[in-house]
Amino acid sequence: MRTRLRAANGFRAEAVSSDRRTLLKRACACAALAFLPAVADAQAPPPARPVHGDLDRAAAEVEAAMIGWRRDIHAHPELGDREHRTAALVAAHLRGLGYEVREGVARTGLVAVLTGGGGPGPVVALRADMDALPVTEEVDLPFASTVKTEWGGQQVGVMHACGHDCHVAILMAAAQVLAARRARLPGTIKLLFQPSEEGVMSDGPAGARLMVEEGAMRDPKPDMVFGLHVVSALPAGQVGYRPGPTLAASDRFRIAVTGRQTHGAMPWNGVDPIVIGSAIVTALQTVVSRETDIVRNPAVLSVGIFRGGVRNNIIPQGAELEGTLRTFDEGQRATIRRRVGEIAQSIAAGMNGRAEVTWDRNGYPSVQNDAALTDRCAPTLARLFGDRARRIDPVMASEDFSYFAREAPGFYYFVGITPPGTDPATAAPNHSPRFRVDESGLMAGLRATLHLVADATGMA
Repeated sequence: MRTRLRAANGFRAEAVSSDRRTLLKRACACAALAFLPAVADAQAPPPARPVHGDLDRAAAEVEAAMIGWRRDIHAHPELGDREHRTAALVAAHLRGLGYEVREGVARTGLVAVLTGGGGPGPVVALRADMDALPVTEEVDLPFASTVKTEWGGQQVGVMHACGHDCHVAILMAAAQVLAARRARLPGTIKLLFQPSEEGVMSDGPAGARLMVEEGAMRDPKPDMVFGLHVVSALPAGQVGYRPGPTLAASDRFRIAVTGRQTHGAMPWNGVDPIVIGSAIVTALQTVVSRETDIVRNPAVLSVGIFRGGVRNNIIPQGAELEGTLRTFDEGQRATIRRRVGEIAQSIAAGMNGRAEVTWDRNGYPSVQNDAALTDRCAPTLARLFGDRARRIDPVMASEDFSYFAREAPGFYYFVGITPPGTDPATAAPNHSPRFRVDESGLMAGLRATLHLVADATGMA
């Protein structure tokens, strides 16, 4: 039998029967995430300890509140660097639990510290991103977003179309469970509630990079950092992870082509930037297909924007191209960036024009899961989820968790939220206006977070 419970904020969440809870071993800028085929890991799970059962019972007790927080945040989404309401909600919650809270990190982020009373132990950092997307929600939910704001000079809807509302709620719930067991906790818990993972309109640093620059990974310095992401590409009940390169580096480039304007009927009197740009687009395809060893390190180089001209019979003065580069290896990343510049400039010069290539300064490095830490975490996930803990192939989406993982060994994993019986291949992807969360997946994220902390710290 299922009853209905009301969370403190007024949003209603269903209680979960013990049978269903048994099934709740459920499972970025970030892009729509799609995985290549995954395989079950062969890691032998360690035996469960009494603390694991205690944590599971505590997770069940906080589940209704966690779902209520998620719905509240979902109904009040905020874009990057504007997460004022979300940050205030989190800060009040953490202070009430006894965390030391530092607000205003990277403008709207939070860093919170809980020192355990169980003796010496590691500093374990847990991260959740808070921002939403400029997307108008098309999901029929009682808590669907109706928020609108300005983005890029346009009025847009705002939606948690990537599941960051889930990440915040999961970490709020984990914070509550861990605070209640502070006396038994060895070491220190450090919480990173991060703004602007999806990027901002300004050119300066933001998100995880700015949090690191402002000292989020110091005083105390974490010994490890964990992050998760809910994804429609996995069914609820599965988690996905891998050692080493996990998410691609993301770099945005712009190529400004300058020619000489003339009448379209007399092209010999000018220099056509449309033709130059077209030749550049074509030649750039060879950087990956003919110059990159994609067997060892996959890469993607795509041009997504080509602007030029305002009238059919006028050859314009200039044209603009914009695109994205995705890589997993830093050497490969530098080489391809260099080749884009060389190819664009040489083609333009050879056709009597000019090309200037600029790269966004806020590109994300590749997320690299620390191999040793992944080996320690895999048995924990196997104990929790059995063969539903899947080792996945690298993903071409990107995420600025990479900045945290450069400061301490990192482990980043994926939690499925597509309802059982729905093919993830047909589910609306992350970033879609029809992105829908099976909320049972939040319990998988919470249990994984708690068990990873318990096993990392030796909590009894």
